[in-house]
Amino acid sequence: MKQTEIQETGQELQLVGFKLSDEQFGVEILCVREIIRVVSITRVPRAPGFVEGIINLRGEVIPVIDLRKRLNLESREFDNSTRLIVVELNDQQIGFIVDSVSQVLRVPADAIEEPPEMVTGIDSEFILGVTRIDDGERLLLILDLKRILSQAEQVAMERVA
Repeated sequence: MKQTEIQETGQELQLVGFKLSDEQFGVEILCVREIIRVVSITRVPRAPGFVEGIINLRGEVIPVIDLRKRLNLESREFDNSTRLIVVELNDQQIGFIVDSVSQVLRVPADAIEEPPEMVTGIDSEFILGVTRIDDGERLLLILDLKRILSQAEQVAMERVA
């Protein structure tokens, strides 16, 4: 659902807020299956550079993507705040590594703005919209996880798993 569709329906969007670097991001809560601490990740030879590897989550093999690498942000070591957001995309579970998860936000449709045409370091096709948080002091980029991977990359994730 693109930002204009959200405004047309007049709905409120529930988001899981998280940080990458010093920036705030959010994803629709309906896509999120669970949020866990980073567990042992098994590397997969010849996987795309943004794929950290795979994990075993209650008997299910799940590919793990470092969202920093996917969005061309500087890498950093995992710490106690690092989390894995497990989402369901096209009937497949995928884990996204983020620096920290902050909160669940409720954002009115009319508070979501079109993404800027040029967003430094991030391909704007991944961005569903932008909203203000912290009493308007900061911006939160709403990511469209369905677009974070191309069709070919989604097929590759299935093979990785």
